[in-house]
Amino acid sequence: MKDQRGFTLIEVLVALLVFGLIATAAAEVGSQYISSYERIRDKTLAGWVADNRINEIRLQENLPSISENSDDIEYGSYRWQVTTAVLATEDPSILRVEVTVAQYRGDRTEPAPIHTLSAFIGEN
Repeated sequence: MKDQRGFTLIEVLVALLVFGLIATAAAEVGSQYISSYERIRDKTLAGWVADNRINEIRLQENLPSISENSDDIEYGSYRWQVTTAVLATEDPSILRVEVTVAQYRGDRTEPAPIHTLSAFIGEN
């Protein structure tokens, strides 16, 4: 009988196990990368939305009244809820503005909060 060359069943099973472990690890790393990218993208866009809102208030001729309101906007192909709270401070010529940005995701009716930005504005 001639010597036969090739892999035994055990060797093939071990190779498949090693390949399966490597593929699982690669899929996990890819999934974490995508999640991290989405989180950074959403945080960046929400930061821009909040910064834009505070700059809109700063550009007004008069100081806004103490209040809280929410608006829904479209920005960067996403829908956002922007909540602006204007609060008093100890100095009546300075107001604290707090902008909270939340993102509507999928078919959810309640947005998920992403970013909050605070600023102080005063009379010119």
